[in-house]
Amino acid sequence: MALADIISLEKNQTGIDSVVGILKQRFGERLQTSQSLLEQHSHTTTYLPSQLPDAVVFPHSSGEVQEIVKTCAEYKVPIIPFGTGTSLEGGVNAPAGGISVDLQQMDKIIAVNNEDLDCVVQPGVTREALNIHLRDTGLFFPIDPGANASLGGMAATRASGTNAVRYGTMRENVINITAILPDGRLIKTANRAKKSAAGYDMTRLLVGAEGTLGIITELTVKLYGIPEAVSAAVCQFPSVEAACNTTIMAMQSGIPMARIELLDKLAIRACNNYSDLGFEEAPTLFVEFHGSEGGVKEQAELFGDIAKEFGGAEFNWVTATEDRNRLWKARHNAAYAMATLRPGAQMIATDACVPISRLAECVVETMKDAADSQLIAPIVGHVGDGNFHVTPLVDISDPDEIERVEAFIDRLNNRAISMDGTCTGEHGIGQGKRRYLRQEYGDTADLMIAIKKSFDPDNIMNPGKVVSLE
Repeated sequence: MALADIISLEKNQTGIDSVVGILKQRFGERLQTSQSLLEQHSHTTTYLPSQLPDAVVFPHSSGEVQEIVKTCAEYKVPIIPFGTGTSLEGGVNAPAGGISVDLQQMDKIIAVNNEDLDCVVQPGVTREALNIHLRDTGLFFPIDPGANASLGGMAATRASGTNAVRYGTMRENVINITAILPDGRLIKTANRAKKSAAGYDMTRLLVGAEGTLGIITELTVKLYGIPEAVSAAVCQFPSVEAACNTTIMAMQSGIPMARIELLDKLAIRACNNYSDLGFEEAPTLFVEFHGSEGGVKEQAELFGDIAKEFGGAEFNWVTATEDRNRLWKARHNAAYAMATLRPGAQMIATDACVPISRLAECVVETMKDAADSQLIAPIVGHVGDGNFHVTPLVDISDPDEIERVEAFIDRLNNRAISMDGTCTGEHGIGQGKRRYLRQEYGDTADLMIAIKKSFDPDNIMNPGKVVSLE
């Protein structure tokens, strides 16, 4: 399945050598070619094979990114944007070699506009750094994919996470993008108005483009007021189906959940091992409510009534800030925790998203499929928006097991698409899921290819990702 799309493209070694020489002269020690650094900039955080760039360069400004892109464009050399390297599906691989443009040193918070509830940042600013900067303003940035990702990378991959059920994804929270196109032009997609009916929505074209249309060098994002009251709870259920049905009913009832996260029995076992939670090994929902004191209390009571209808146990309330932080840290560390279920195995992270009415059906079928395939595959999910993650733990030296897991992931993608869902709710297409793009979108995939060719006729911007031009 996935390995079929890990292709090697023809390498323009003469052009690459010329560009490396030019950029080395211009950037000095900010251009590096050490093997260890190249390996760090090609890892895929999955079992897909790494494809290394030829050099890594660290710009400090939009102007410097322009210089890099113009030089690469002149010699038709590939450019691979790099944030913090936490993306999945081979998004930072270099199938034709080229230059990895590491944006981590572009980490300035340019402006915080308290009255307008927005801020302007460089792409290397991480979500944690932004919220530390904002802590005395009464505002926060809510998008939380788990990893301390950079905001530029989060925009490029259309990230979401545990808060998406209330605050949306990066798609809803990016107001403007400043980007360098493959020919070196600098564009700005919008002003700071919260809405506009002027022209095509170029902002949302670049959000989720995974670096295939340009390099984000600045972005304006929405901010939110820190809620007066925050309360979290843990509720355990007799089955995953009961937990999913509780989620469906809660969302359909209009309860404004801030977070609602599913962990199946295996995931709870892993979190107990890794984070010492001490919970019963049963399907579990982690929930969080934001609002006024009275509003949070009412939301929690309504949710509790629904949970009881589906056999949910009494809430285990978590109200102290340090206890809530410990709970959500355990959830964010679930991927690391899963490794304890099969030491030495490789984690293969994948995700899908379906209409919430099909959530229970999709998750239950996926669990049965994993069992039938003899796979250890814990499930966690941002189930309030129908998105769940499956992480098979695999012996990658066993060809039979690789074949079984690839067939399992193939069926998961097909299952989600057949339910009018998507093969990826937030991991992205990258290399690993390119084959499903046409299955999901049909002839619309041809329009995506046409857009890619219009922006990038020489296919130098993160080639071999998202759409198939080969």
